Amino acid sequence: MGNDSSSGAPSAPSNFLRGIIDADTQAGKYAGRTDQEGQPLPTVITRFPPEPNGYLHIGHAKSICLNFGLARDYGGRCHLRFDDTNPTREEQEYVDTIIDSVGWLGFSWKDAADEHQYFASDYFDRLYEMAEWLVSAGHAYVDSQSADDMAANRGSFSEPGRNSPFRDRPASESLDLLRRMKAGEFKDGEHILRAKIDMASPNMNMRDPAIYRIRHAHHHRTGDRWCIYPMYDYAHPISDAIENITHSLCTLEFQDHRPFYDWILERLAEGGFFTKPLPQQYEFARLNLTYAITSKRKLLQLVEEKIVDGWDDPRMPTIVGIRRRGFTPESIQLFAERIGVAKADSWIDMSILEGALRDDLDAKAPRIVGVLNPLKLVIDNYPEGKSEECTAPVHPHHPERGNRSFPLSRELWIEAEDFMEVPSKGYFRLFPGNKVRLRYGYVVECTGCEKDEHGNVVAVHCSYFADSKSGTDGANNYKVKGNIHWVSVPHAVKAEVRMYDRLFGDPHPDAGGKDFRQALNPESKSVITAYLEAGAGTAQADDRFQFERHGYFVADRVDSMPGQPVFNRIVTLKDSWGK
Repeated sequence: MGNDSSSGAPSAPSNFLRGIIDADTQAGKYAGRTDQEGQPLPTVITRFPPEPNGYLHIGHAKSICLNFGLARDYGGRCHLRFDDTNPTREEQEYVDTIIDSVGWLGFSWKDAADEHQYFASDYFDRLYEMAEWLVSAGHAYVDSQSADDMAANRGSFSEPGRNSPFRDRPASESLDLLRRMKAGEFKDGEHILRAKIDMASPNMNMRDPAIYRIRHAHHHRTGDRWCIYPMYDYAHPISDAIENITHSLCTLEFQDHRPFYDWILERLAEGGFFTKPLPQQYEFARLNLTYAITSKRKLLQLVEEKIVDGWDDPRMPTIVGIRRRGFTPESIQLFAERIGVAKADSWIDMSILEGALRDDLDAKAPRIVGVLNPLKLVIDNYPEGKSEECTAPVHPHHPERGNRSFPLSRELWIEAEDFMEVPSKGYFRLFPGNKVRLRYGYVVECTGCEKDEHGNVVAVHCSYFADSKSGTDGANNYKVKGNIHWVSVPHAVKAEVRMYDRLFGDPHPDAGGKDFRQALNPESKSVITAYLEAGAGTAQADDRFQFERHGYFVADRVDSMPGQPVFNRIVTLKDSWGK
């Protein structure tokens, strides 16, 4: 998502939201506005408004890329606002991780003049002031029905609701009750403040929705100052208007809430609280990703039942999880750009996310050799105690990044699958009498193997050809079909490697009410001991590499120690799930 600097027009792929913004910009809809200090406002202001009640996941990442990306591309700004109106579910821990996650994804809510980070709780006084006005103006009332009676009178999709017996209580009486609710005179649920709209509306969200409820609970920012809290559907549009948001972008489940969004802002504009043009809500399809779940409740269940190793388990779709897995911010942004923005829900295959990741890592990740299933190879005619340097490019497509070097010695680690005592048809690697090239090293000829008392191969023996080293003139004299990788036994870095794969084996693990735990992939994690090229020992946390032939790996950001990296497999070189 970038700009054409010559024209100022966005160069990113078009979508219906860009079409809306283009039309608004051409019409000058939000031009000429100023803030309270008289400073000019951008014509595009978006917001990312998470509730701090959990960890963000890949679906939120799409929304982050969309809101911040659009604001950036149109020369506007995007606010980070925490919708913290439910004190029983929200914690500072979640605020902190959300701030960290948005920053890690590469976005900022700061501009030259200000830091646009806000909380709905910043507006509690103003929200309450507006609630009192709504009551006084006849647009809201205090309802004293029980929760059961309210639910029964709400009706259904095929049956209109029935007016509360308290709907027509005098505004002065409702105002007195509201103030006493605020003062803490009543128990939770004893009264509730509702908008007065239309109990016969075909849209259930317009049947006198609740806008304030009593909740004697400690708030993570306001403490015990309040015992009544605004409902999300009330606080959200007002927060947008206070912040001069232009385009309020929500996922499709909020489409039926838009009429109330518009209603409440229209009423408050009539009351002189806001001037037009008001913010407009637009809905887009949420991210439905195969082989994953994004329900906060179900993700919490995975953590609490210890099915995974915490919120940042690299198999989790949480941003902290995919970050620890080794995803890059750029790969997430590329993924968001590729899937685009649609008006209708659809499923996005996990392979698209993994493809964006591979495309990003391929150009960046330096190469090293890692042997994941080690078997010893002994070069019988190589002098004991001797070693020599072999060289290879840091990145085969970027010669400017130079070469790396690593030692070759008499004993090497190779992959167990690179030897077969009795080869199958088409097998070109090590078997008795066959020649292969040690990648970046010599041509060797297999002479046999050693076995333990159970008949398992424990070592392979070979002879090398001293004039065959890669990069020398003699190398061209040898034509072999097999080429295998290796690391020197005395020089190898022994490392724990965590082989991660998709958490679920079913593309729709919780569809149709299925128990998603029955779809868990038993091979989603295995831990092995691997031997790596000597240079891997200096890897720092979050350093990413391509282990030649195996895939992309990252030094774990939590468990890696100086000189003792622990590696996570990020993704394989090719998509094995599409077969």
